[in-house]
Amino acid sequence: MIYILNSLIVPVNFDKYPEARIRLNKISLEGAKVILENNKFISAVGHEGSAQLLSRLLGIPIQVNRISVYFEKGDIGIHFFLKQRLPEGKILSDEELSKLEFWIVRSEVL
Repeated sequence: MIYILNSLIVPVNFDKYPEARIRLNKISLEGAKVILENNKFISAVGHEGSAQLLSRLLGIPIQVNRISVYFEKGDIGIHFFLKQRLPEGKILSDEELSKLEFWIVRSEVL
């Protein structure tokens, strides 16, 4: 399964897999588009501003979906990762988020 998330957390199910190897690599927005546009994916983006920004940047609808997910072996994550920590309780709009630096990271549970 492919997931899109608004954090760099890779939620592995440690009840099922007490040990996991995870490959992380920074990818471009174009690379993320290729992975997401031709495949089914589940959004685990829990913030409206992040979902709006990602929808605009990727050119595909990203739904707000505050769910818990647990990766299995072979699952891939596309992570929107802000390069700075926000103040506690701060919620940013799409416009505010677009002014911050971020990485797009691909994860895979090996």
